[in-house]
Formats: sequence, structure tokens, C-alpha cells
Amino acid sequence: MKIVLAGGTGQVGVVLDRAMTAAGHDVVVLTRNAVRERQVAWDARTQGPWAAEIDGSDVVVNLAGRSVSCRYTDANLRAMMDSRVHSAEAVGEAVAAAAKPPALWLQMSTATIYAHRFDAPHNEATGVVGGTEPDVPDYWEYSVRIARNWERAQHDAATPHTRKVALRAAMVMSPDRGGVFDVLLRMVRLGLGGPVAGGAQYLSWIHDEDFVRAVEFLIARDDIEGPVNLAAPGPLPHRDFMRELRTAAGVPVGLPATKWMAELGALALRTDTELLLKSRRVVPGRLLDAGFAFDHAQWPDAAADLVRRSRARR
Repeated sequence: MKIVLAGGTGQVGVVLDRAMTAAGHDVVVLTRNAVRERQVAWDARTQGPWAAEIDGSDVVVNLAGRSVSCRYTDANLRAMMDSRVHSAEAVGEAVAAAAKPPALWLQMSTATIYAHRFDAPHNEATGVVGGTEPDVPDYWEYSVRIARNWERAQHDAATPHTRKVALRAAMVMSPDRGGVFDVLLRMVRLGLGGPVAGGAQYLSWIHDEDFVRAVEFLIARDDIEGPVNLAAPGPLPHRDFMRELRTAAGVPVGLPATKWMAELGALALRTDTELLLKSRRVVPGRLLDAGFAFDHAQWPDAAADLVRRSRARR
């Protein structure tokens, strides 16, 4: 099977590339800086020679978008919006123009599309799209708007012969350096792995192996289209998430952080507190209904496996 990974050099792209290549698939990565074999240059905006890779492929997975690990300035928020929407539009144009279009287009989205809430989980059928919650920073609405426009670009593309799935992904936890798990584990090892702002906010996550298996499941199941939550069925409050990570890492204590301390830390790391403070309680309704079985459904087991693999890599 030929699989095209658009924007496939980020953390999630590396995870998918490694797994799909190991499974024997022909994987082509579209990237702005094509320096390796199987990489093809594109600008994630306009049509070019790269579009020939999509023509005749079996699956295209668009992962392109400016990293959310940055300060949420107006310029950075616009860059997040433009990079996601324009890349999705470019992929849609290439699929529409293909003489032999791919059977499936998987478009990365985000669990951030759902509202900040504590009382009930979000699945695809009953989940509440965010943007109007009271008592949250105004710019959180822009993050939701980015997600909605991202999905709309795929939905509106004229690709009648290609099934389309929007991957509303939670945080993908892998032991790769520089990924979100690597950052959290480093904080734990430094003694900073306590709850942030009380820790009642929910954290949704998915183990990297289950992420890959879910993608393979969606490729095989030709009856699933539209938004799909890629999240483990066991989201948990931040305080519990960090406690289980400390247990897995063998670190007994983690210093808690107040909201203002989190703001200072985010400023130092050049990132934003929305990633820590927004309550993302997302569950994989459609995957479970379709019969998908998670290998790592609960965080204690997943954290232990990820810590073990992280140590092995080091």
C-alpha cells in the first residue's frame, strides 16, 4: 500500500512513518525540507510536482500544521490557522485533480475542538464543541476556531471518490525525544511533576502504539468517515495523570504549581498554558462502537510502558 504522509516529519509523522514503513508499506513524506530518501518537497499551500505522489496512492494522511508548542501570540495563532487550513486545501485540490485518487484521506484534527469542561466526557455524538465557555481566556476560542476551520477545509473539498476522516487526536504519547511525553517525563525527573492549578482539569491522551493501530483500523474499515476521536478511553484529571507518571518513573514527589507559576514556566519554555489548563475530557466513542480494542486503555499501564521504552532508548 502506498501511503503519503503530508507534513510527516513532526512527532506524530515520525511515529506513523516508522510503523507503516516497518509494516512494509511504501511511505512517502511531504515536507518543506526534503533531505532524505522517500521525502518530497512541498510548500503546504500551492500545487506542484508533489501532487503526483497523491495520484495513485492508497491513503493520504495530512498532518501538516505549525506546532502548538509556542506562545499564543496573534502572529503565532494566525500561523497555526493558515498552516492547517492551507495545507488541507492543498491536499484537497491534489486529491480532486488526481486521475486515480486515494481511497482514503485522513486529516489531522485535535481534541481541542471540544469545550473546556469537567462534568462529562465528550464523544463524537454528544460532545460539545467549544468556543463559548464562560470564564476562560478569550484566545481559547481561537484555538477552537482553528480546529473547526481545519476540519471544514477537508469536509468542503470536492473529493467524491475519496473517503474522508478527521482525526480528533488527543496528546499522542511516545518516548521519542522532544515529544509531549518526553517533556512531561523530564519534568517529573526534575521533581516538577506535581499538579498544576489544582490538577482538576482532565487530560486526554493516546499511547503511540494505539494511535498507529487506530489509523490502521480506520484504513481497513471503509464504513467510517467524518470526525473520529483518537483518545484512550481513560482520560483522567491532571493530578492523577502526573501521580501515575511519577509512580511509573519511580519519583515519589512532584512539586505542585499554581496558575501563576504555570504562566511563568510556560513563558520560560516559550509555550502556552492552554495546553496545561484546558480540561480535555475526550473519549473514543466511534472507535469503541466499531469494535476497536485498545492495547493501552488506562494510563498506569501506558505510563509504565512508555517509561520503560524511554529508558531503553536512552
